[in-house]
Amino acid sequence: MSMLKRLRCVTLDVTGTLIAYKGELGDYYCMAAKAVGLPCPDYKRVHEGFKLAYTDMARKHPCFGFAEKIPNIIWWKTCVRDSFVKAGYDYDEETFEKIFRRIYATFGSSAPYTIFPDAQPFLRWLRSTGVTVGLVSNAEYRYQDVILPALGLNQGSEWDFGVFSGLEGVEKPDPKIYRIALERAGNVAPEEVLHIGDSMRKDFVPATSVGMHAILLDRFKTADAENWKKSGAIVLPDLVAAKEWLTSQQLHS
Repeated sequence: MSMLKRLRCVTLDVTGTLIAYKGELGDYYCMAAKAVGLPCPDYKRVHEGFKLAYTDMARKHPCFGFAEKIPNIIWWKTCVRDSFVKAGYDYDEETFEKIFRRIYATFGSSAPYTIFPDAQPFLRWLRSTGVTVGLVSNAEYRYQDVILPALGLNQGSEWDFGVFSGLEGVEKPDPKIYRIALERAGNVAPEEVLHIGDSMRKDFVPATSVGMHAILLDRFKTADAENWKKSGAIVLPDLVAAKEWLTSQQLHS
């Protein structure tokens, strides 16, 4: 019996699995600075500054400030301001406001993202077989409402339900986000669900801990992939290979 015949639901991670960032973070920060007549900030410093600022914000105000009801735009404004400060750019309030507005608008659109060519066909194929498709992502509401539809990933044609950390107040690697997905799928049994992601820590470990099946995609040939395999994960290069695996995998009852 193929794996597909055993499944009622497949959940997928979004960034790195269905879509990817285009270019570098510095490209977008640079465009925003130039638009207000300022020189380009240093790419490396901005990238490092952002990593520190984002990690800090995510620790202090997880799930994009869900529990404290911090408005999305305020969460990101604090994070972006801190990114610039950590990178050595302390703009005055008026200048920063102009730069931030451009950055926030850009990342709330499909502009910085690209969809993997196998994503839409794979999701549509899954749904055509009668499988429920869910998305499980550490992302805020704009993914669901704006970004995914703009990339051609629509609820009702490519996916059935979404579990986004900024809307739920729970984020990966907390296994609770996967339990929410099981409920959304119609309280299906975890052994009838497969999760596909690109992170051992955020996808494979928590999904399997609640009893789901899981596989990992290694789209970017990461050094970690060998360790994933050694830890017992099935690692595939893309969703074309995942479709093949789902339809040909013979499992012993």
